[in-house]
Amino acid sequence: MCDTFVALGNATKDGSVIFGKNSDREPNEAQEIVLVPHVSHSDGAVVKCTYIDIPQVKETNAVLLSKPFWIWGAEMGVNEFGVAIGNEAVFTKVPYDKAQGLIGMDLLRLALERASSANQALDVIIDLLEEYGQGGNCGFTHEMHYHNGFLIADGGEAWVLETAGKHWAAEKVRDVRSISNVISIGASWDRASSDLVSHALDRGWCKDPDKFDFSRCYSDFIYTTFSAGRHRLCRTDDLLRRDLGQIDVPFAMRLLRDHGPGADKEWQPGKGLTGAEVCMHASFGPIRISQTTGSMISHLTSEGTTHWLTGTAAPCTSTYKPVWMDTGLPELGPSPNGTYDEATLWWRHENLHREILRDYATRMQEIISERKAMEAKFLADAHEHRYAGEDERLRLTELCFDQADEAESHWLHKISRLPAQHRRPLLDKVAWRALDRKAERQS
Repeated sequence: MCDTFVALGNATKDGSVIFGKNSDREPNEAQEIVLVPHVSHSDGAVVKCTYIDIPQVKETNAVLLSKPFWIWGAEMGVNEFGVAIGNEAVFTKVPYDKAQGLIGMDLLRLALERASSANQALDVIIDLLEEYGQGGNCGFTHEMHYHNGFLIADGGEAWVLETAGKHWAAEKVRDVRSISNVISIGASWDRASSDLVSHALDRGWCKDPDKFDFSRCYSDFIYTTFSAGRHRLCRTDDLLRRDLGQIDVPFAMRLLRDHGPGADKEWQPGKGLTGAEVCMHASFGPIRISQTTGSMISHLTSEGTTHWLTGTAAPCTSTYKPVWMDTGLPELGPSPNGTYDEATLWWRHENLHREILRDYATRMQEIISERKAMEAKFLADAHEHRYAGEDERLRLTELCFDQADEAESHWLHKISRLPAQHRRPLLDKVAWRALDRKAERQS
């Protein structure tokens, strides 16, 4: 389960485009940040996607990706031309192709590697979708099949593309837009597959073409309901429209850390057998198996692009750090996997994240002010260095990652010694103990 949003220049404080996404996956499904360079390919080359090989193009763009460690594609990313894409699982009445094929994350990466604008990326995904379809398991330890929605943006425009098998509709963004785990395009769109309406009529999902609604006719009721996608979509849309014209990067960070209107200082993520907010927390039960495992914001301006990534789970417990594509990434340690490894950035943060969960309401208060001050400095330094050379900006990125890492080590030492003031829900404790055992991590 995920949430993605965009604010165009007519909705932001500085006239830029701001794109953001939380990637929600299984709690032990480590996510890594990867920077792939621009590459020229020989004739007849193929690209090995997650499950299948397809013909490669002559040149592929440099791409910055935040991706589950075991998948070729990515949950979110941006390319050297400032095209940013996030994808969402959507659940439809069209049967899922369980044979190995292209999954939504593959389609996302292929579009970033092959397109130089949002409009071109839209065409790349549509062409691949119509040629190959979409299919294959998208789950890490739990088999999961779904179709996909995409939010595609560049410095000038953005598109929503939502699919059901090989059927699709696309809507051009006017100011702000968010997507979640629900088909959100209804009775109007800007582009669509030629058989979008006729297929629904043939299946009896719609009786009158004049009353056709993509979301109503194609959505699977049960999975769409339990994913709580419409609830999160309404929340992100409300927050975006409330700050229309004033949206900036700090707003984006707050949105991706949002726990809903009812969250106060006493709020705990482990309460209840249901519950899915923008900053998603896993807990006990079959509909609480998703956790935000990575978060990304792209600030697309006429002066260049700056990207803000956590590289870690639970943005409410994480720190956003600045990255520029032309400078390269800092040393992040080995690639993570599904087993605990303190040498990796992602798993090292899990020590802090999972310690906070023992008494979330108390322990979060111990880090919020320090992190807010640190991120404010990162934002100011990144703005000051936006015209600096590649080496200087890389040093700043390295410094930000190092300072965040040091701060997390300090916070972990401090909060682990605090007496618990709030009783943690028993079933939440049971769920996370099981997750620690599976990851071979000591609780």
